[in-house]
Amino acid sequence: MDMRLELVAVPVTDVDRAKEFYVRAGFNADHDHAVSETVRFVQLTPPGSACSIAIGQGLTGMEPGSLDNLQMVVADADAARADLLARGIEVSEVDDQPWGRFVFFSDPDGNGWALQELPDWSAGAQTG
Repeated sequence: MDMRLELVAVPVTDVDRAKEFYVRAGFNADHDHAVSETVRFVQLTPPGSACSIAIGQGLTGMEPGSLDNLQMVVADADAARADLLARGIEVSEVDDQPWGRFVFFSDPDGNGWALQELPDWSAGAQTG
C-alpha cells in the first residue's frame, strides 16, 4: 500500500500576509476558500513538489511559528538562494555540511524552512 505525504499544515497568524509571502517565494496558490467565518483553507505548492502546505484559519491547534526545519530538496543551493533573494525573501548564506548544502529561511511567523542540495553520493535519491 502506498502512503504519500501530500499536505502539511503550517500555522500562521495572518493568512493573507503568509499567502503573499509564500507566493512571493515561488509557491503556487492552488486554492483559497473560506468555509465559514472561522475556517479558511489556503493550499500552496512549492514548485515541482508533490506535497503542498495548508495555511488558514481554524485548520490546526499548533501555535503560529512553531514548525521548524520543514525541508525541501533543490538541485542547486546557490541558485535557490539567489532566486529567493531576487524575490525579496530573507535567506541565509549557503551552509555546507557533509550531508548536503543548505539554505534557511523563515516565513513571517517564524516557521523555519531548509532547502537541501543533496551531496553527490546521494544524487540518485533525488530521482529514486
